[in-house]
Formats: sequence, C-alpha cells, structure tokens
Amino acid sequence: MTQEITHDNLIKMRTALAGVPQATTLKNAVMTNGINAVSQRPDAAVTLDPTYSIDLPTGDVSFQKKSGRCWLFATLNTLRHDFEQKYHVKNFELSQNYLSFWDRIEKANLFYEKILQTADKPITDREVAFTLAGPDFDGGQWDNAVALIQKYGAVPKSVMPETYNSDLTTEFNGTLNLKLRKDAIQLRQLVADNASEELISETRTGFLSEIYRLCVYAFGEPVETFDFAYRDDNQNYHEDRGLTPKSFYQKYLNRNFDDYITVVSSPQANKQYNQLYSLASQNTVVEGHPMRLLNLPPDRLKKLAIQSLQNGETIWFGNDVLADMDRQKGWLDRNLYDYSGLFGFDLTMPKDQRLDYRQGVVSHAMTFTGVDLVNDQPTKWKVENTWSDKVGTKGYFSMSDAWFDDYVYEVIVKKAYLTKEEQAALTQIPIKLDPWDALQ
Repeated sequence: MTQEITHDNLIKMRTALAGVPQATTLKNAVMTNGINAVSQRPDAAVTLDPTYSIDLPTGDVSFQKKSGRCWLFATLNTLRHDFEQKYHVKNFELSQNYLSFWDRIEKANLFYEKILQTADKPITDREVAFTLAGPDFDGGQWDNAVALIQKYGAVPKSVMPETYNSDLTTEFNGTLNLKLRKDAIQLRQLVADNASEELISETRTGFLSEIYRLCVYAFGEPVETFDFAYRDDNQNYHEDRGLTPKSFYQKYLNRNFDDYITVVSSPQANKQYNQLYSLASQNTVVEGHPMRLLNLPPDRLKKLAIQSLQNGETIWFGNDVLADMDRQKGWLDRNLYDYSGLFGFDLTMPKDQRLDYRQGVVSHAMTFTGVDLVNDQPTKWKVENTWSDKVGTKGYFSMSDAWFDDYVYEVIVKKAYLTKEEQAALTQIPIKLDPWDALQ
C-alpha cells in the first residue's frame, strides 16, 4: 500500500506541533545548542566521578587519530600494559602501523579469495555485493589482531612509527578499494573465460605485489630485523640487538592467545545463551585465528570482566561508543540524555531490538582498566580510549554500569574463568553467522 504526504497531512502536523507546550522555546534551544546539549542530564557528573575501587596502573593513552584501528589499538594496549608492569617502563607503546600494514595486505588477499570463490555468482548476489561493498577497510576485531600477531609478531612503535596515511586513512582506503574492485573485474572475467588455475594464481599474485607496493608507499616497509633499547623507570639502560618481530613478541610480550575467548551477550531471538558461534566473514587472515563467540547472559559478561580486573588484567571490549556519550567529558551513561522527554515521544529500545533493527552496532573497541564496586556490585567502569588525552580524564572515559548493560556487546576473557558448563560449550561445533549479522 502506498501513501503520499497530502496537504491535509501537513495541516495536521502543523496543528499537532502548535499544541505542544513550549514548542517554540524548545525549537529555539535545539536549533541554537543541538539535541545533546539540550537533553543532557546534569547529574551525570555525580554518577560518573572518575574514582574506582579497582584501578589498574596504566599510563598515557594512545591515539588512533582519524583511522578505524580501535580494535588493534585496544589489543596492543592490553599487551603494552603487561610489558610496562613486567619491565617497569612507563608509557611504552607498540607499533600499530606495523600490524596495520600487514592487516591491509591480508584483507586484500582475503578479498581476492572471496571474489574467486563467488565468481560464478552474479554481482547482484547478496554475498558478492557485500564483498564488493567493503573490499578493504581499517576496522576489525580482537581475533583479527591475534591472527596478525601470531603470524607477523610485533615491534615497538619507535621501529615503525605512524605516517600521514596510518593516521588519516581516508585517502589510502579510497585508492586501495579502487584498485581491489578493478582487480575483481579481471579475476571474475578470467573465471568466466575458463582460464587455467595457473594463470588465475599468477594474476592474483601479481595483484598482491602491487598492493604491497601501495602499502609500502603509504605506511613504510616493515622491518625484518631491528635493535631494541629502552630505559626503565629506575633509569637503567637495556639493549637487545638483532631481534625479529616474532622473536621480539615471543621474548617480551608472549601471551597464549588460545587461553582467551570472545564472550558476547546478545539477547536476540535467533541466538541462544551458552552457545558457540562463528563469524567466518570476519576472519581477515586466511588460515589465521578464527573468530569464535560464546554467547552468555549479561550478568556473566559483567562478572567475567570484574574477575579479570580483580586479577590485574586489562580487558579488550567491543561496544557502541556513539550511543549516550559525551565525547569531550568522557561520559558514557544510559541516562545521559533525555531524548524522549525533549521531543515528547518514546525513543527507547531494548537491546535485542536495537541489534535486530541495526540501531545497535559494535562500532568501537576500548579497554577496561578499572571498576568501582559498592557491596561487590559495579556502579561505574574506567575505560581507556584511543582518542587522545584531550578528551575525558586525560583520555580515560567513565562508564556507568547501566551503559555496560545496554551497549557493551563483547569482552575478551580467559577461558579459565568460565564455569565447567561454559567451557564445555567451547567444544561445540559453532553455529555459523551470516556476514551481515549484527555482531559483525
């Protein structure tokens, strides 16, 4: 059934607006100051006071600038905090650019893989269209970072610092995706022409060589060997020569990533608690660390996060940071804004509906570094963000426990913290989620 907007409809709309008390005053306020400023509740400053009963020692925040690498920054933050504590070095930082380089190479290779796997399907096919919509991007997941580290190791930031293109990825993304889509045309045509596997493989390898060149021009070429020197907090000098990225990681950062699991809490009707899921579409390194998601009730997600912090571990977590946030003040609170009260109609949605109808997305990754417990119950959480020290409390955000309930979707925890029943669920054959699932 179609329905146009008629003149009578417009009259009714104007009449309804005229009947709203103080509509003119509210209109002027919103037009002048914006929706958030007018609807913000001032009592958030009291509930989000940045004082926590558990506050792990960390240093200055890192800064992803105008890039989508929060997932990588958050992963490396958890590793660098371990390094800082073990070797007594403040504000040590790992090279995000080094792993970003290999991330773009691996994603390009995966794109070619998907193009060839679906070459017999029309470009209007949903899977093909989804692949072409985002050939290569700078977003990702914890499992992607793990796969990169396991394959390529890691290096200090001083060995491969940031560049213009790693800080600001827009130009690079546009150029790279143009290249990849152009390559996709040729690869699909080779398949349509029944070209030999050898020719297709040679063509694909040649394309990857060109992608490597593009990445080197943008980010610099990754080192194969390097020397590492640092002074600890007692001003003692340390030097280590002839390291490789993998030997550096194994010596200074070695973590058994297989001891950890991504735990999510999705109340959607198409997902079950105590069930293991997989997101093969998010496995950006071919034959790399697979993405597995254990779906647990929300109270378990929170208890596992608290247990990790109590044991001195900072935590990678995925969330919807743009919801109910004051970026400058560093506040995250479900009750921060009263949109419904401002506009006079209900603008609340439960978590399952937000995910089902794409209002809720896993848009950002950050790091838990503290929590405030009152009578063993969390009231607010300390969050290390990667948006510089100019926002929040020197870059750290304060999150209400209610915001956790609504907008924290996944946390990385040790499998050892799971109950026997939850650990048994990890042995299940995971249910495969669609590439366009809400948790992707």
